[in-house]
Amino acid sequence: MYRGKSITELRDLIDNQGVSPEEIFKSVVEDCHKYQDEYNSFVTIIDKFKMKARKDTLITGIPYALKDNFSTANILTTSSSNILKDYIPVYDATVYKKLKNAGGVLVGKTVLDELAMGGTGTTGHTGVVKNPWDKTRMIGGSSAGSASSVALGLVPFAIGSDTGDSIRKPASLGGVVGFKPTYGRISRYGLFAFASSLDHVGCLTRNVKDAAIVTDIIKGQDEADMTSLKDDLKNYVDTLENDIKGRKLFYIKEVCDKELYKDSNDEVLMKVLDDFYKTLDKLREEGFIIEEISIDKNLLEAIYPSYMSISCAEATSNNANLTGIQFGPRPEGVASYQELMMKARTEGFSELIKRRFILGSFILQKENQEKLFLNACRVRRLIVDKINDLFKTYDGMILPASGGIAPKFSDDSEKLSDRYLILENHLAIGNFGGFPSITLPFTMVNDMPVGINLTGRVCEDDVVLNMANYIEKVTGLKDIYSKVGEE
Repeated sequence: MYRGKSITELRDLIDNQGVSPEEIFKSVVEDCHKYQDEYNSFVTIIDKFKMKARKDTLITGIPYALKDNFSTANILTTSSSNILKDYIPVYDATVYKKLKNAGGVLVGKTVLDELAMGGTGTTGHTGVVKNPWDKTRMIGGSSAGSASSVALGLVPFAIGSDTGDSIRKPASLGGVVGFKPTYGRISRYGLFAFASSLDHVGCLTRNVKDAAIVTDIIKGQDEADMTSLKDDLKNYVDTLENDIKGRKLFYIKEVCDKELYKDSNDEVLMKVLDDFYKTLDKLREEGFIIEEISIDKNLLEAIYPSYMSISCAEATSNNANLTGIQFGPRPEGVASYQELMMKARTEGFSELIKRRFILGSFILQKENQEKLFLNACRVRRLIVDKINDLFKTYDGMILPASGGIAPKFSDDSEKLSDRYLILENHLAIGNFGGFPSITLPFTMVNDMPVGINLTGRVCEDDVVLNMANYIEKVTGLKDIYSKVGEE
């Protein structure tokens, strides 16, 4: 009954049409159960309505979903890993606490790629997350369940985490909005750390205004997170309609030049690029100044390997406590703590996670740190310096969020191709520099959505949302969701 409603639409129903939050919650939970077996969005669906005393906020009584790597006291929190399949925390993540205090109503914890490491939505311990637009295709990850729950229209917004593109890529593949604010704008306290220098908290919604509404509520400094920023005291919703005439954007030739891919015989890719350039022309008509710039291709090709080196190294360190002693099941019949740890980590992690931990351990070995880890950090700095230099002239960077529609589960990707190394991984630039970055749908190809990405200067989250609001008007793809099961 309430599928596909935005925050503002549900707000109107509650405030002006006599619909109770309890009634909405009950309907939403029924739909969550209805589509769970088919799409696997949730690890846990919460059947009991629980809302704090009425607050005067835009999300009071509004249902939402939370990625299952955010700590929730007395609610199962697994990070979609077997090693944490029975873990129930004793404290709340700051984001969850803020949403709860604002009157938001949690309906479920969503599936992710195990420990947030992955971009497919296929490695969670409860199974594969499917794309609501086409069940034979991926939704992407790691915020797979958060993206699919919004793309299905089950909830108006969901919280995710983004370390390389984990909110923004599934947003592109699922036809929703994915916003990752400036690093530190939202507290990471209670988020299970993947790569601490890259991890961001953000949201998935069906329109830009809803992203601003949610971010206004969850942003702000947190004494429990030393990396959090002072609140900028801006109301992002109020600045959405600011004039954008004269705003300057750039796109990178080496990412989206059609000539680079002319021999690929990929009709979907060429359609995406055609529509991208048509969208740029429409934005110019609205008052944007958009220019092409060039960046050393060698630097762009280094984004993915640098990201993997840094993230695997940090993940290995951050997850060293998952031993079966502090966290995880304690295997029986072991003779020593070494054997206990070996058995717990062997049985508790998937093959992908074990490979990443081995890679991270190798990178962090004393003899490898200079060549592998520190060189990756130097590449990161070169990329960030280049983008910051461009941001002295431009207000933002605009690029396709991906080179095509959601891949099929049976698809193979050529990981050494220009498309994979650059076009499918440039979103990590936003994590390297902590830049605010948003993906929103801009075209449909073969009845599947594709997103466009906008990245801006650090601490100019309001400007990024303002520009994205105008892009949304130009594309006309607002509040879309997969209407599967509807007559």
